Amino acid sequence: MKKGRQEKVKFLFVCTGNRDRSRTAQELFKDIVGCEARSAGTSETAPVQLSKNLIDWADKIFVMEQRHQEAVLNLAPKARRKIERLDIPDEFCFNQPELRTLLSKKLFPHLKALKCRKTPCFNAPT
Repeated sequence: MKKGRQEKVKFLFVCTGNRDRSRTAQELFKDIVGCEARSAGTSETAPVQLSKNLIDWADKIFVMEQRHQEAVLNLAPKARRKIERLDIPDEFCFNQPELRTLLSKKLFPHLKALKCRKTPCFNAPT
């Protein structure tokens, strides 16, 4: 890391299929200054499958449901302190406005706590 440059906070978003919820969250975070985001799924058919390497890479892991938290802990039991469960059900499509709003509401407090700077497209929820 170059002197004077701040390291980015690395977020991993996990759902089942890595097609809708986690990918939408990754999209929301892609332009956040000071953050880097990736997503993964717990299913064998997920385009990006959850792995120990991804878990180790992440500073913070956001899982959509309890079963995703269990999948993370099965691969990396020491990751417990990194995990936040969002409790977002699997009833949304990729980038669905309602999903984006719900994710924003649940994730914005974490951005504030981690002092990430938001871009105009990721405003505080109303």
